[in-house]
This record gives sequence, C-alpha cells and structure tokens, in this order.
Amino acid sequence: MSQRDDVAAIVRKAVKAVLPRDGVKKALEEMNLTSNRVYIVAAGKAAYTMAKAAESVLQDRIVDGVVITKYGHAKTPLQRSRIFEAGHPSPDQNSYEATQKAIDLVYGLTDQDEVLFLLSGGASSLFEVPIIPEKDLEQITAKLLGSGADIHEINLVRKHLSQVKGGRFALACFPAKVHAVVLSDVLGNELSTIGSGPCCPDKSTGEEAFSVLEKYHINLNADIIETLMLETPKSLTNVDHRIIGDVSMLASAAKDACEELGYRTVILTDSLNCEAKEAGSFLASIARYYQGSKKSLAFIAGGETVVKLQGTGLGGRNQEIALSAAEGISGLKDTVIFSFGSDGTDGPTDAAGGMVDQDTKDKLKEQGISIYEALKNNDSYHALQAIKSLIVTGPTGTNVNDVSVVLIKR
Repeated sequence: MSQRDDVAAIVRKAVKAVLPRDGVKKALEEMNLTSNRVYIVAAGKAAYTMAKAAESVLQDRIVDGVVITKYGHAKTPLQRSRIFEAGHPSPDQNSYEATQKAIDLVYGLTDQDEVLFLLSGGASSLFEVPIIPEKDLEQITAKLLGSGADIHEINLVRKHLSQVKGGRFALACFPAKVHAVVLSDVLGNELSTIGSGPCCPDKSTGEEAFSVLEKYHINLNADIIETLMLETPKSLTNVDHRIIGDVSMLASAAKDACEELGYRTVILTDSLNCEAKEAGSFLASIARYYQGSKKSLAFIAGGETVVKLQGTGLGGRNQEIALSAAEGISGLKDTVIFSFGSDGTDGPTDAAGGMVDQDTKDKLKEQGISIYEALKNNDSYHALQAIKSLIVTGPTGTNVNDVSVVLIKR
C-alpha cells in the first residue's frame, strides 16, 4: 500500500469508530425513557444520524420530531421526524424557521411528556432564533469567525443573543423532562459550550460576552448591549445529559487504525488548540526530528485549531494545517502529514481536510503556486486541489472535532 492508501484507510476507520448510532442506542437504554409521548428535537451536523438511531429504538413512542442539520447532511426521509436543512457556519433564514418549529413543537408540553434532545457540533449555527435582529446576529457571527476567536468565545456570545441557547430551550420545554444526548465537538466536553448549551444551565454573564466582543474590536449598538446583559437560566431541574462521543475517541480510533497498518503510534494530545498554521509547523518539526527512525511511526493530535482570515481565498483549518506543514517536510523520506474534520467538511469547502508529503512543495512550485502566498491569502483549498491532495469524504454523519496525523514509513 502507498502512503496515500494508508491515509484513506486511517480516515475511513477513524470516522467509522465515532459514528453515533451505537452511542445513541446505549444512551437511550441508560436514560430509561418511561413515557409513551416522546418528542425528538435533533440539531447539528450529526442530527440526522442520531435521530435515525433514536427512531429505530423508540419507534411508535415518538409523537413528532424536528431534525435540523446542515445542507446535504440528510439522506432518506425519517419515519416520525421532519427534516430541515440550514446554514453553517453562520445561521440563515432556514436555521431560524426550523428552530421556531422546534420551539412550537415543545410549547405547552406537560410533565407527562418527554423530549429527546439530540445535540451535535454545528448546532450553534443550525439551532437558532435570535433575540436581536437576524442581520445583526449574522454580522457578529461572521466577524467572530474571521477574527480567530475560539469556539468557547464564539459560543459565549451566541448564547446571550439567542432564544434557545444558554439553557433557554430546556426552559421552553418545562415541565416536560428533557433527555439530552450529546456528541461533543468541544475540547473538554463543556456542556454549556457544546451547541452553546441549549439545555444546560449557564454560569456565564453578559459582561463576559461583552468582553469577548471588545477583545476582537466588534462594536455593538446600545440595544444589542442591553440584550446581551439579559440573564440566562442559572439552574434547570428538568434535564439530564449523556455524552456519547468526543475527540478523544476519534484520536484513539486513529491510533488503532495506524497500528493496524504497522505504525508505532503516539497520541500527542486530544486538545490541540492554536492557530492552524502553528499546528502545521509543529507537526512538521516532529516529522523532522524522527527522520532517523528505523521503524514506521505515527503521531496523532486531536483538537480544533483556528484560522485568522487575512486573505480572500478558500480553505479550512485542516487544509491550512496540512499546507503549513509542507515546507517543513519537503524532501523528507516517505513522510506524510494530513489533517481532517470528522464531519467531512472543513470550513466553507467540500473537503474534509488535506494531506502533504515530501514532494508537495515541488509539485506546487511546478504549478506556479507559492506556499507562503497561498497561506497569506487563506487559499489552502485551491493549492491542495491543484495537486490532488484534498481529503474528500462527503458528510460523514458524525462530528467530534478534527485529527491531524504525522506518518513516517520505514
């Protein structure tokens, strides 16, 4: 097998290991839903897969359901739930309309009803009805995404401007019991940050959210500042949570896949959290240090990096990690660095990530492409596309952050 074949096998096996079907079924067994009146609300990139698994268990106990996922992430119709596709990474009109249907679904429920809330990464955009004008929220979100703010900071602001985040959706369900099943895309699995915590008590304050906006020089008018200061629920009595998957599972699955292929493997971290370009440079330095090895080696870093938008190109954080590593591994023997998002999408592109090897720099040069200029313009997608080095999986049905891998084959 070539190293490109190795990359494909590792991606395939790692993603398969974190698909949420079995996790949802196990969570339902542990949660012991007792009512014959169950309502499903699912939000996120894995919402369709999670709802389908829940329907297979609960069957005719489901009264109705609303499933909100990213465009292209739903497949065949579900038997008992309505599917809506909406915008990501920024909310759009379909996000607002679909979420309103979820609010309408739970409005007026009693303590004899139960809500199964299926939450996965992407819900912060997909599951939204803002308190402020929609256009203002979209502008604030876009500025935060382009500023290099991390997911904790972005979601902190989002929850204070939303009718459903920061525990407000669970409050809307009261007095019905809410069972939240969560596929985490947040480092540390902080429930109040995953999807901006629609069913989680929120300890943050409007002042903290305002500080984030000040940090990134995002100005607000007086009305939005006043809204930002409204309190979110500090306690909720009608919710229980189960986390069924996270990035540590993804990193572990990638490790197993590497070892099956004969690589002696080390997980460096499952909490990589820095600029994508810095991560790529760091991984390249590891590859250089271990070039003298007589055994095949693999090094794995799970997490979620950030990209500071300075140019007008196209790309995502995983593609930028890969391209940033290309200079540092140029000319190294049988060395590959690749990075991919478990959901199958990396930024606003159709690729999950990218891969580079010892020949990438020369191949790009032959195409007239400068690594430095491509990174400066945030155009990693077109650079990697030109040399057929994008990783394309399509929507996977799961979402537990990203994983980056160094492969040294001997």
